[in-house]
Amino acid sequence: MAAVKRIVLFKFKAETTDETIGQILAGLAGLKNKISGINDFCSGAYSSPDGLNQGYTHGFVLTFADEASRDAFGPHEAHQKLIEELVGPNIDSVLAFDFLA
Repeated sequence: MAAVKRIVLFKFKAETTDETIGQILAGLAGLKNKISGINDFCSGAYSSPDGLNQGYTHGFVLTFADEASRDAFGPHEAHQKLIEELVGPNIDSVLAFDFLA
């Protein structure tokens, strides 16, 4: 079984504060302790001088144990609650990309 890497990029709404962005990233990091099959999580703000981010300011990478773990993550109650209450209201655009590692 191959691990699955998920790369997610966020464009936040202009009115989203740095504090709220921090809460979102902390909430996402906390999912590792709530949802089985998440092996790793890391996140951060865009930091490259090349300017190719197309307005995406923050990103994160999740590593799932396998495709079944990734598939269970999406509908998981803890994930959906975070999206509904904190992520969704503050995101202008999101880009997600999964690949087998």
